[in-house]
Amino acid sequence: MTTANDIPGAGERILLAGLGNPGPRYAGNRHNVGFLVVDELAARLGGKFKAHKCGADILEGRLGGAQVALVRPRSFMNLSGSAVAGAARFFKVSPAGIVVVHDELDLPFEAVRLKLGGGENGHNGLRSISKSLSTKDYFRVRVGVGRPPGRMDPADYVLRDFSPVERKELAFVVDRAADATEALLRGGLAAAQNAFH
Repeated sequence: MTTANDIPGAGERILLAGLGNPGPRYAGNRHNVGFLVVDELAARLGGKFKAHKCGADILEGRLGGAQVALVRPRSFMNLSGSAVAGAARFFKVSPAGIVVVHDELDLPFEAVRLKLGGGENGHNGLRSISKSLSTKDYFRVRVGVGRPPGRMDPADYVLRDFSPVERKELAFVVDRAADATEALLRGGLAAAQNAFH
């Protein structure tokens, strides 16, 4: 049983999946902040993603002292589970070694939070992953995008680009989320939460 003090993967390879929608139309959307974070981690590794048969683009390397496979599903957000589960099978990674980076409506913009398991809060990417893995017990790096204004549908809100004001801070937020992810890999969940919450 994985606990809050555990380091993902416990010495095994770690699957680090960023969530988003493919293609230039969605690149600047709030829903794509998971892609932005794994792109930052890829830049830190100094490597390039390569197409993989599991339905994702993959980059392997060492991050936070761990052997990792960065995963960028090529499917749309609500079908992310197939690529993540396929990569997990290929690399023989259990759910305890999976970290998913995603946008979070229930956190204010700029907030970064880490957790293990829990609900999906209506997030279709997480729902797809939980279904494909047959468990919710995987690590999450939650990147706040805030609540939609007024009565705007949350589904419309996450498919809009970050505002001009948010874009000025976005690189800082992505960098902080990447730092939090590395801290999770290096020292485990409780230590990373203490440092970043």
